[in-house]
Amino acid sequence: QVQLVESGGGLVQAGGSLRLSCEVSGRRASSYAMGWFRQAPGKEREFVASIASTINFSTTNYADSVKGRFTISRDNTKNTVYLQLKNLKPEDTAIYYCASENGGRQLVNPAYWGQGTQVTVSA
Repeated sequence: QVQLVESGGGLVQAGGSLRLSCEVSGRRASSYAMGWFRQAPGKEREFVASIASTINFSTTNYADSVKGRFTISRDNTKNTVYLQLKNLKPEDTAIYYCASENGGRQLVNPAYWGQGTQVTVSA
């Protein structure tokens, strides 16, 4: 059974930083495309960042709104995916969800989702 468990969310002031973690069990994270989505109150869930499988060179991809501020990475020894958030803005406030694709190249239609972790950025 595949499980994704997020942690690391919290309340931070604008300009601050957080690191989100997604611990994966039931599959090898390095073999699949993985990433993060977020959903703000009253808005649809949106793509944030993804990392391809190792065989696909761990290629990363970011939403334009977070490029240069967020960094996705993966620790294969811990089977964990991370999202480093820097220079946070109030508009980054959302529930952040970890997701896993059944393929290895792109995060298009995730098969598995975590329960989400709340990130709140105060002005």
